[in-house]
Amino acid sequence: MPTKTRSRSGESAWNGNNTGVLVGAAMAGAAVGLAANMGRKLFVQFAGHSGDWFDTLKTEHDLALALFDKIQATDDSQTTMRSHLLMKLKHALAKHAFQEENVIYPALRDANEREKADHLNGDHGYVKTYLYELESMAKDDPAWLARVGDFRKMIEQHMREEENDIFPALRARLSEEKNRELTMMMNKEGLQLA
Repeated sequence: MPTKTRSRSGESAWNGNNTGVLVGAAMAGAAVGLAANMGRKLFVQFAGHSGDWFDTLKTEHDLALALFDKIQATDDSQTTMRSHLLMKLKHALAKHAFQEENVIYPALRDANEREKADHLNGDHGYVKTYLYELESMAKDDPAWLARVGDFRKMIEQHMREEENDIFPALRARLSEEKNRELTMMMNKEGLQLA
């Protein structure tokens, strides 16, 4: 049975002069943990991203499609891998949608493009439905991978609309200053979920 060490004055290490050392060590550990978490968030938010908000969103689209590739390369026996990749896809899409819904779609509305913003926002509702269905289905169900394919087609159509039509037009009609402001606002939103 462990015994408590006693200081020269007879107090235990937990009640004597070492309390400050223990509290200091705990605070230092917490500070290191917080710094590591912030570093991770910054890496997740900015890794591979350069340029403005539009470039960042296109990069995130590419990363999501790469996750779809990995999912579609699995077979029915790889249920754990499918669950893991689906979780990663769900997180990536949630962060991406959070940025678009809180910054870019409101900017579209400000630019008198309410219908386009509402359409894109509506697509995000279907994304959540697909994710719910895939999460609920057995990962070894042969229909699971077919549903992933349907989901991918829907996502790719959404991405094409954003990348080829809606977002380039928005970026072109905004000033450089407003585009920089949107980039900063979007990155701030992304850090919350990184």
